Amino acid sequence: MFIESAPSGVERSGSIEVICGSMFSGKTEELIRRLKRASYARQKVEIFKPTVDDRYDDSNVVSHDKNTIHSTPVSKPKDIFALANNIDVVGIDEAQFFDDSLVEVCNYLANKGIRVIVAGLDMDYLGKPFGPIPGLMATAESVTKVHAICVKCGNIANHSHRISVEDTLVVVGESQEYEPLCRSCFSALFPPLDVSDGIGNKIKRELPGRPG
Repeated sequence: MFIESAPSGVERSGSIEVICGSMFSGKTEELIRRLKRASYARQKVEIFKPTVDDRYDDSNVVSHDKNTIHSTPVSKPKDIFALANNIDVVGIDEAQFFDDSLVEVCNYLANKGIRVIVAGLDMDYLGKPFGPIPGLMATAESVTKVHAICVKCGNIANHSHRISVEDTLVVVGESQEYEPLCRSCFSALFPPLDVSDGIGNKIKRELPGRPG
């Protein structure tokens, strides 16, 4: 559980909040909501996003529903150090596109008394932990996992299935490139592979990967 303001007379302590999930799950929407609430409370807020994310706007953070908030694009996490002076709340969107040094940066800011709110994909298109998000989840005071709806069966979706042909890890896109799928529908796309159980026996196991 996260607390959006400190009680009167109590010194505000720093913290890390992570909002994660698949694409189309409302991560950026929730990030914007928390940041706007902090702004309404007259807290000093600064928002950052990776320069690679220019889908809707070069500078603003924009959700799929077109809600927007001004942000500062940065190429690497350590750029945030020089831009987060005299700030109460730092927001970071699309955190999975940054390298692992983001974990160090966020912890440094939180230790300085800043509330840090991070949003990003927890898994890549192969279903594997994505970038610095696992490290942030481990060190955060609060983790909120949001879900989309599976486009195939209507169940809760936690996977971002890439439907375009690119096979590089980072492909910035939206509904033309990705669709949200549940565990069952995502796993059905990939045939079982023979893997060892560690004692010489072969077992069948579903492993994420690109369809053959």
